[in-house]
Amino acid sequence: MAPADLAAFPAGEAPPKSIRNLAEQVEADGGVALAAYREPVGRNWQLFVILPLAKVKATPYQRDISKAHLEKLRKAITKLDRFVDPVVVIRGPDGTYWTPNGNHRRTVLEKIKAATIPAILLAESDVAFQILALNTEKAHNLKEKSLEVIRMYRGLLDEQGRKHEDSFAFQFEEAYYATLGLLYEEHPRFAGGAFSSILRRVDKFQKEPLKEAFEERQRRAALVDKASGILDKQVEKVKRRGIRHPFVKNFVLARCNPLTRARKTLPSFDTALKRLIENLENFDASAVRYDEVARAGVMVAAAASSS
Repeated sequence: MAPADLAAFPAGEAPPKSIRNLAEQVEADGGVALAAYREPVGRNWQLFVILPLAKVKATPYQRDISKAHLEKLRKAITKLDRFVDPVVVIRGPDGTYWTPNGNHRRTVLEKIKAATIPAILLAESDVAFQILALNTEKAHNLKEKSLEVIRMYRGLLDEQGRKHEDSFAFQFEEAYYATLGLLYEEHPRFAGGAFSSILRRVDKFQKEPLKEAFEERQRRAALVDKASGILDKQVEKVKRRGIRHPFVKNFVLARCNPLTRARKTLPSFDTALKRLIENLENFDASAVRYDEVARAGVMVAAAASSS
């Protein structure tokens, strides 16, 4: 269908020139623009297109491919013998299309040697940075979320470095994801889950330009890394006493948590980490008993299963 023939729009309402131009670019890129329409929530104009698969890439900011999920998805698509779930894409200046939420589906089509992929093409390029909100293909774990956020952060530094960090709260979801992302980059096996309950409460978005805020993120990550190193040493002391319960690290950190009694008024990030580091340094590993660790582990597991 030629761009001039786009007709899937409300009676008496033609798509704007920008959408028609975008459709022409799709055709020039070797794709087909099937329809222009307004999505039902914000009434934004979008295109439904068929694109050459070779031109569709994942945004460089999102998580890595999960081999297990990829194989599960491949089997499902192969068994169904059809592809029914279009990916969302934006068009780059070089004619490449980025998908912020369909990389597993895109990769499956690559593996089964498909030539094209159906897609919903958005005109707004900033959607590429709204990955966490858009990605419903596979639930993120903490490490994946954190790595995606820090990758987005680095991309935004180049494009929108003068904007304040707190203006990207929607894209990043939680401020501490950026801090943990830096740590996961350096230490892929970092115990982010153990620290998340503390960081979630004291690590806030900054009212500073991204470039300055990123330096502060690095400083905060260094403080958490310091606390983690001391925690590891205390955990090793406990384990040397024969207490090798899998909840040991969480138990020690919980005992040293400076926010345990903080309800209404929370300390600043620096104050909280300073107290945490002091508590960890003064922790008496010789006083830990196996039954305490085991009981705490059971209580946490029970709370998690009931939530």
